[in-house]
Amino acid sequence: MKVLLRSDVRGVGRRGDVVEVKAGYARNFLLPTGAGLASNDSMELQAASMRRARDLRDAQSRTAAETQRDVIEKATVTIAARAGSNGRLFGSVTEADVVNALRTATNISLDRHAIIMDDHLKETGPATVSARLFEGVIATFTVQVVAK
Repeated sequence: MKVLLRSDVRGVGRRGDVVEVKAGYARNFLLPTGAGLASNDSMELQAASMRRARDLRDAQSRTAAETQRDVIEKATVTIAARAGSNGRLFGSVTEADVVNALRTATNISLDRHAIIMDDHLKETGPATVSARLFEGVIATFTVQVVAK
């Protein structure tokens, strides 16, 4: 069944795309939630309009994300955590802690899911952390963990 997507659906497509999906998925999820419309030949103009609006919005978002990346990469992010005498933390520094410290340092608010860390930080010292700001725009910065 062909469906015109009215919003981005992970694994299916983006707003304005005409995609082929199974009839049950369209009938039970896409159509009732308003994420898609049953497509026909007359909807091609509407789909093109939705794609133009999406591309314009994406271009603006990408520009904003690149500006944020420049600010974040220049910032010094310091997190104070309780640690033992050997530099090992009591607990760990998580993505939420990094987001809060980044907000304090740069006044930029991110979702904790945007932070990319291999593992939680468990020792004092510098660590390299990345943040996914937009599709293809990743900011890499250093987090300095210090003992309280």
